[in-house]
Amino acid sequence: MRTVRRLLYREILGATGFVAAAFLGLFFFFDLVDEVDRIGRNGYTLGKALLACLLQMPGHIYELLPIAVLIGAIYALARLAHSSEFTILRTGGLGPQRALGLLSTLGLGFVLLTFVVGDVVAPWFERQASLLQASRNGQLSVGRGGAWLRDSVRGPDGERRFTVNIGEARSDGEVARVRIFEFGPRGELRTRTTAARARVGSDGVWQLEDVRISHWNPDATPQLEADRQLPTSTWQSSLNRSVLAAAVLPLGTMSTAALWRYMTHLSDHEQAAQRYEIQFWKRALYPFACIVMLALALPFAYLHGRSGGIGLKVFGGIMLGISFVLLNNVMSHLGLLQDWTPWVAASVPSVVYLLLSLAAFSWLVRYR
Repeated sequence: MRTVRRLLYREILGATGFVAAAFLGLFFFFDLVDEVDRIGRNGYTLGKALLACLLQMPGHIYELLPIAVLIGAIYALARLAHSSEFTILRTGGLGPQRALGLLSTLGLGFVLLTFVVGDVVAPWFERQASLLQASRNGQLSVGRGGAWLRDSVRGPDGERRFTVNIGEARSDGEVARVRIFEFGPRGELRTRTTAARARVGSDGVWQLEDVRISHWNPDATPQLEADRQLPTSTWQSSLNRSVLAAAVLPLGTMSTAALWRYMTHLSDHEQAAQRYEIQFWKRALYPFACIVMLALALPFAYLHGRSGGIGLKVFGGIMLGISFVLLNNVMSHLGLLQDWTPWVAASVPSVVYLLLSLAAFSWLVRYR
């Protein structure tokens, strides 16, 4: 059995590595073509463009690995079936359950690799790519309305709530055009603080510059009571640098743990968190798609060589991979629009394709 395992793993790993390298080369070319138009802006050189493309590679590996596993496994198993090697292995005692067990063990290795790349390697590289983009554009894109955050502090006179708007994010922990609205226990506006620039520390202390603080009388019809300007000021908040980064940086820069912390923060402050909940469950369940892809490839080993050439089977694998990615993305948007339970929206594609693979595998083993 050790020889059989070595044969299957060598063939599948080699084919998967080749497919992944081909996909990465293609995506690198597309990214470079997209970056060429930006060369020359704000000192953005060809070297920086190449660096930006390289920084996006771990994210592409994470997204493409299940598809590369599917196509590589289909090619390897179809080639073994075409040369009758898989038939010889079946005659030598490789039963359906044992074959499924061998591929499941290999799938666990791919699951671990996908998790490490997607949760450790890719977020760090994506963050560096975002910061490089900020240096190119002069700022990070936070949308036309900016990024909105909430915070609350319980004081002696009741709970005070803060709503923070960030108009521009320049780099890690540095923001500009900051507005902080403070509301009292009854929802009345207490103060409005505006700052041209701010730097957020990991302990939640905001160092504000060029500050203007406006006070309203809380005991009467909203009326401006005082207005003063300060060169610098500080504001203590639970909105530390990690929360700020989650609000202004792309989702690809967040690990599973960071997504959990941020969606918990949003829920605690009564903000919509379903988008991040769905992304959290997608990030947690996506690595297991590698096992689903191997299960989906196994039926191709039981197809006779006359059932179609290897190229046709690989093409079928590509179509299956594209349909999986399409369903995965569609379910995320449908879950957000229809307010579905996040873990259900994230797990449906993998469950559907796993059932499809097991049904095809059972039918082929029984009737072919």
